[in-house]
Amino acid sequence: MFYSPLCHAGYLTVTIEPLPAVVVGDTVTLKCNFKTDGRLREIVWFRVTEGGTIKQKIFTYDAMFNTNYSHMEDYRRREDLVYQSTVRLPEVRIADNGPYECHVGIYDRATREKVVLASGSVFLDVMAPPLSISVVAADTPAPFSRYRAQNFTLMCIVSGGKPAPVVYFKRDGEVIEVIPRDGCTRRAPPTAAPGPEPSPATEAIPETVVSREFPRWVQSSDPLYYFHNTLVPLKNGTSEVRAMLTWTLNPQLDNDALFSCEVKHPALSMPMQAEVTLAAPRGPRLSMTPTRAKVGDTVRIAVQGFQVGSVGNEVFPEPLFTWTRVGGRLLDGSAEKDGSELVLDRVPAELNGSMYRCTAQNPLGSTDTHTRLIVFENPSMRKGAPNQSNAASSSGIAGLTVAVAAILTVTLAVT
Repeated sequence: MFYSPLCHAGYLTVTIEPLPAVVVGDTVTLKCNFKTDGRLREIVWFRVTEGGTIKQKIFTYDAMFNTNYSHMEDYRRREDLVYQSTVRLPEVRIADNGPYECHVGIYDRATREKVVLASGSVFLDVMAPPLSISVVAADTPAPFSRYRAQNFTLMCIVSGGKPAPVVYFKRDGEVIEVIPRDGCTRRAPPTAAPGPEPSPATEAIPETVVSREFPRWVQSSDPLYYFHNTLVPLKNGTSEVRAMLTWTLNPQLDNDALFSCEVKHPALSMPMQAEVTLAAPRGPRLSMTPTRAKVGDTVRIAVQGFQVGSVGNEVFPEPLFTWTRVGGRLLDGSAEKDGSELVLDRVPAELNGSMYRCTAQNPLGSTDTHTRLIVFENPSMRKGAPNQSNAASSSGIAGLTVAVAAILTVTLAVT
């Protein structure tokens, strides 16, 4: 409120009614009340930007040229005049957030050439609910560790909120008690000393393998959950919150556990949430193209999903795929290849009957699937290249008339 005492028994007081916080899309009415015993000259509304250095006019009433008082309500109270000027802002946006000023001018009673001014201000706080929420695993894809405990971090990303939302985690529907990373408690999750890695040996691939291997370390107590979040301002006036939950992973207990990230915000009528179920890979399903591979073809062996587990076909976090050839090196001479697809360019007859292993692993477990490559004779190459034809014949594949390539699949699960 601003009070301007005037000479010759004139006065002017201006107040703007306070506003509660509003949500993007709301319609807002700004109300400026002023009281005077003088004669009104003008009313000007401003939106203040750039920290007060810029004032943008959004409404002007000039009493000298305009006798239409449709924007104003006047009430006579004794000899005083009480006015109210209103400005309506439909469907406010984040850009409308900030201070607004109402400036009122009246004529000085001593001379019509002088105008006395008074003003009032109000701050419009425009809130915006978060636009998106997601839960991801940090530092993935990552391998499975059989011989040492490893830390695991879930990251909850919440974008678009103003003000910044409150973020918390739940496990199987229960709120997790966390230790703030910036707090006084600094207990580190226990880790076990690494044991010797198994030495490579000649592999015997049975027809069917169904086995489960537990980690070679023991969790001594319930895990300690550490919490940390960061706030990143965005250009549109909102922010992005990244909340991180870190603990020592126990594959025996954490596999199939449901973790959720929930958000509370004053612009939301109910919490916003995203959830993930931790799950180890459960045997990759492989496909081979072409289905009938001939000498000289380019063969592609690709992961087409996973076997259905107890909670469905989802694997989280993202698995790491590694390809190896049983009993030898890959066609290009390398020991292994990463990725969800193995490409064998211009396969020779010598690869007939070779077996390939796809290892899928994430911090919760590891599983292997094996497939055998059958290479058929290529009649077109036999006519033009007798040496390759003889090589194919010596490999015992000449004369095969099988319609499709035979694929032998063996799965080994380690969790």
